[in-house]
Amino acid sequence: MILRIDDTDVDRNTQASLDSIFDGLKWLDLGWDEFYHQSDRVAMHREAAMSIFRKGLAYRDFAPAESEERSYGDGPWLFRPEMREMTAEESDRRAGAGEPFVLRFRVPRTGDGAVTFPDLVYGPQSKAFADIEDFALLRSNGIPTYHMASCADDADLRISHIIRGQDHLTNTFKHVLIFEALGAPPPKFAHLPLLIAPDGSKLSKRKHGPVVSVTTYRDGGFLPHAFVNFLCLLGWSPKDDREKMSRDELRDSFTLEGVNRSNAVVNFSEDDPFDPKAVWLNAEHLRSLPVEALAEKLEPFVRAAGLDPARADLKKVAPLVQERIRLLKDVATVGDFFFLDELPPYPAEELLPQKGDAAMSRRVLESARLVLEKVEFEHVALEASLREAAATLGVKAGQMFQPIRVAVCGRKNAPPLFETLETLGRQRCLHRIERALELLS
Repeated sequence: MILRIDDTDVDRNTQASLDSIFDGLKWLDLGWDEFYHQSDRVAMHREAAMSIFRKGLAYRDFAPAESEERSYGDGPWLFRPEMREMTAEESDRRAGAGEPFVLRFRVPRTGDGAVTFPDLVYGPQSKAFADIEDFALLRSNGIPTYHMASCADDADLRISHIIRGQDHLTNTFKHVLIFEALGAPPPKFAHLPLLIAPDGSKLSKRKHGPVVSVTTYRDGGFLPHAFVNFLCLLGWSPKDDREKMSRDELRDSFTLEGVNRSNAVVNFSEDDPFDPKAVWLNAEHLRSLPVEALAEKLEPFVRAAGLDPARADLKKVAPLVQERIRLLKDVATVGDFFFLDELPPYPAEELLPQKGDAAMSRRVLESARLVLEKVEFEHVALEASLREAAATLGVKAGQMFQPIRVAVCGRKNAPPLFETLETLGRQRCLHRIERALELLS
């Protein structure tokens, strides 16, 4: 795999956009074997263009530079006859006098010929010469165009396959002409369906902002292999009905024949930038992650939320939140109480058990305090002792456990109670139960 930064368009080339590309690829663990800046190879691109010119397959266009990419005359622009048919002597004289020019490819204009190539996704492709304009190879400032630079690099680097978006399909007819003019065999082409927004528009950083940035998903708490899994299913599907797939499974299953021709919708909204299917897949991958690996990945998100991971053993917290989080950042809302000395305020009514009152809640918490002061702080022993205490009080297990859960976690919905008690430790549990009793008073 070759990573080539197409940076010959100076106006669009910024360090911030380059850093975003590098950061995204590194996070996704999509490494590369060779790396090039296209701007470092401009001299080679220019020489390749001039070799086409020397073969008579290109000509100088001395029209004003500001009209390089504009229509010319009425109807679809194809070429300027006075420039295309200029004698070599006149062209050399004007160029020698320093007059700026655009170097244009001389598309064949005789007969009813066409450019053809097989696309590995969309099948045989054909476009008549009569529908292709004499496109630019060099701009008037001598800088190669995208078409020229890319094809020169592809030929020089012996690229075997070019897999790119369907919006480049029309460019490929021009590229085939350039490869033929260079005397180089064209690579195999495969054009992929585009990713589109829910409104049907093409995904664009200008229009859709952070939704199209890979680092948005990284910072939002996606696992890299889960996000790759999601991306692969946009416009492609395996022969079976699998959706959750490992990197190895994706690699072994992928074929270009399985790529769809219709565009793929990425679902998001103003309130939620993440596609629900991407979130679901991430949750599935989170559940199958080894505890040690999950603990390691949770730590930076605990810190980012302003919590101190040193206040709890993340290897014990990880399995307790594993089934409850969909994104790594969810640890800050699902398990924040593990990393706090004092819980945020909560209503006293939360401590009341179902079909019970404040008096029952006080009895339960006072009994729990006595149990937690003496019992071995291990979840099996904790469960047995608290169930025995509930029977002694004559309350149902749920009426016993809910006030304790709210007292130590600050909420009704929390990870399994007895493992949570064990992870929090005796002193924090007793302290929080004392605070709950004060709140009931």
